[in-house]
Amino acid sequence: MNRFSRDQIAARVAQDIFEGAYVNLGIGLPTKVANFLPSDREVFLHSENGLLGMGPAPAPGEEDEDLINAGKQPVTILTGGAYFHHADSFAMMRGGHLDICVLGAFQVSEKGDVANWHTGAPDAIPAVGGAMDLALGAKKVFVMMDHQTKTGESKIVP
Repeated sequence: MNRFSRDQIAARVAQDIFEGAYVNLGIGLPTKVANFLPSDREVFLHSENGLLGMGPAPAPGEEDEDLINAGKQPVTILTGGAYFHHADSFAMMRGGHLDICVLGAFQVSEKGDVANWHTGAPDAIPAVGGAMDLALGAKKVFVMMDHQTKTGESKIVP
């Protein structure tokens, strides 16, 4: 059994995001971090599909079908936020313009190698996506995941 809930993990990561940081939240669990950032801390959230100034998840019934993150989840946009082409978004990622990226992972090795190219979902296409660009381009990388599978096997591997 996992020691921390997914909300507790997201809240813990949010504590380490500093004032003024430009942060990419990866697909899945990392998107929860937006819901735990203190309202008095200015943080610029980035999504690889071309969004800067992303806010927390919208309230139920307040979703805008045209406003989604890279994982196709509805999001909000803060005052001053911007939409732009995904090529510009990847230029930000590859150019070292992000302070932090928060990635999800399927497994992590004891040495810190991340495997996140497949979720295990039968309908998902295995692919690295933008994670490689983020891992190399961001100044700091956080990896969020449950430490055990649903059957209790460790997701931290040799």
